[in-house]
Amino acid sequence: MYNFDEIIDRKNTNAMNTDGFREYIFKDDGKMVFPFKDDEFIRMWVADMEFATPDVVIEGIKERLQKRIFGYTRVFGNDYYNAFSQWCNKRYGWNFKKEHLVMSNGVIPALFELVAHICQKDEKVLFFTPSYAYFKYAADNSGRESVVSDLIEQEGRFEIDFEDYREKAADPKTKLLILCNPHNPTGRVWNQKELQEIGEIALENDLWIISDEIHCDLLRVGKHHIPLAKLFPDSDRIITAMAPSKTFNLAGLMISNIIIPNEQIRNHWLATHYNFDNPLSIAAAQAAYEKGQPWLEELCIYLDKNFSYAEEYLKENLPEARMAISESTYLAWVDVSHYLSTDIHLPLFFAYEAGVLLEGGNMFVSNSDGFIRLNLACPKAILEEGLRRICVAVNKYKNGEITWKNNGVS
Repeated sequence: MYNFDEIIDRKNTNAMNTDGFREYIFKDDGKMVFPFKDDEFIRMWVADMEFATPDVVIEGIKERLQKRIFGYTRVFGNDYYNAFSQWCNKRYGWNFKKEHLVMSNGVIPALFELVAHICQKDEKVLFFTPSYAYFKYAADNSGRESVVSDLIEQEGRFEIDFEDYREKAADPKTKLLILCNPHNPTGRVWNQKELQEIGEIALENDLWIISDEIHCDLLRVGKHHIPLAKLFPDSDRIITAMAPSKTFNLAGLMISNIIIPNEQIRNHWLATHYNFDNPLSIAAAQAAYEKGQPWLEELCIYLDKNFSYAEEYLKENLPEARMAISESTYLAWVDVSHYLSTDIHLPLFFAYEAGVLLEGGNMFVSNSDGFIRLNLACPKAILEEGLRRICVAVNKYKNGEITWKNNGVS
């Protein structure tokens, strides 16, 4: 019913994916020269999708456009709350009070605000690594120290080191855990036993928890997401962040849902947050929650096939690379350290040698050397070409056909 094989030209749309990669990945000052033209790159880096936003969302925006006035806007009434809360109830068996829901331009801006609200200057923020880098940036921006607990990898599957986590949570200066549930970049869907222990350790030590659940809708078929707050209904110390941005490819519309049950933190947010929203973003998100389920179901099936293809292709062409199919997200986390030295700047290597834009482990704080993150939310034809280029480049390097320095080809 939906054409996920369609290749859409995103050039000249001010897309970060096509127009912003030089600055974001390479900190390019305008002097870098690649052996590929910009529109010749296969883009498998930033976490948005190469798929059209669903028609029901576009229709929702069109309906709002017909109102013809786009003045100052906030979410009033019950329509948006009803759409989102019913989505959560149907998918996760979880709900929350309307007054607990506040809106943000994104999960990242919310993290930056909330860290400053929750932690004093001499207090610490804890998270698991490898980690989405903005968890650290949120701590850094507020002058708070970040503390990491390394996940343990076993054959491509990542587990929490609960002994290490418990020790670091017990530090009286540690006041906040930022949890990624499901986890980016490893793709783990934390199960109920894991979540129960994560929450109990944090709450026993009087930590606040921000549970970033932005990837919760993007599960492999048969997997199930559990909101952390669902397991601790009597606690008001768990803040949940969700958004339609990853699910429906709406990142540029800048809207997210932040559920803050604690009245003091919520009032601080409301008093300091610039509390207006984009009217088109509200219309898009509400339409997605009300009518987007059929599109999402087909998307997840398509992503499952892309993951299966990537796993088999890498097994055949880079047998020493390690990749476990992610339980969630559209991001593959691949260990290529058997082939490429960990001192190689992997995004630079693959840009020069393969014409593929991707993110390397250096972008995920720590415990990530030798890994690359591949965005598989693209038409299969693009995935096939991207993987082919990656494997050709790695095998040429392995066979001594090319040598490499991080500032270019030697």
